[in-house]
Amino acid sequence: MLAGLAADDLDLARLVEAHLDALAILDELRRPASTPAVPAPLPGQRWAVWAAEPPNGRVDAEQRRDGTWRLSGVKRWCSGSHACTHALVTARAGDGGRLFAVDLSQTGVRTGVGGWEGLGMSGSGTEDVELDAVPAAAVGGPGAYLERVGFWYGAMGVAACWHGGAVAVGRPLWEAARGGGLDPHGRAHLGAVDTVLAAAGSVLREAAATADRGPDPATSDPPSVRLARRRALRVRAVVEAAATQTIERVGRALGPRPLATDAAHSRRVTDLTVYLRQSHAERDLAVLGDLAAGTEEWQPW
Repeated sequence: MLAGLAADDLDLARLVEAHLDALAILDELRRPASTPAVPAPLPGQRWAVWAAEPPNGRVDAEQRRDGTWRLSGVKRWCSGSHACTHALVTARAGDGGRLFAVDLSQTGVRTGVGGWEGLGMSGSGTEDVELDAVPAAAVGGPGAYLERVGFWYGAMGVAACWHGGAVAVGRPLWEAARGGGLDPHGRAHLGAVDTVLAAAGSVLREAAATADRGPDPATSDPPSVRLARRRALRVRAVVEAAATQTIERVGRALGPRPLATDAAHSRRVTDLTVYLRQSHAERDLAVLGDLAAGTEEWQPW
């Protein structure tokens, strides 16, 4: 579903992906009896997940004597800052990193304080958000947001959006071939794009089927989390490579014309180029290499 939506509107898919991820997180981390204060999401609410932790942005969480929490600081890279009603926000607490649910209609939340100047993904409403002693509900304990299988399921949802965006970027190449406007070199590029996108789609479907079989996304035992992490990093690497190759090959086959004369195509290329940078590139590959090296038998299939 995310891939199909992204093939039509990558900005919208980015917001939907975050909303679905937030609902999954709330479901998984509300289960322990230690988090009774976390409200269940209601129909009509639009959720975001604001979890970026750049060096120049920090949100601190203070627990009051009555046990309630307040968040203060500037959160960077907040997609859906104007459209969303609620957000899951990472913050630094005295006992470590935590996740908090925030009602964005509260006093002390100031959106649109800058931070996004580029053209790519501008429709996702990504801005910095300032929080000034904003009431929040803790979701899970310290580290609970990251230390669960479901975190990595969410990471694969992002890859599904990349895949849909790449399909949309590749479509003009297919249309040119259908119209008889491609020479043999152009058709070779189309064949390569068709191959890598089909392979990436297969990897996504296989990963989804594996996730459906378990373990439960709320699982936090280290072996299960490690396996889910390895699977997610593989999926993201495959889809990123396919999307990057699609952008490159479509440009080489069609030249500058669609970028210069087709505003929708130019926007898709720009959006996807920016969105792909949510990958950590070689850093993720290095982690994947460490995970592969730590297995007793190498089985890359």
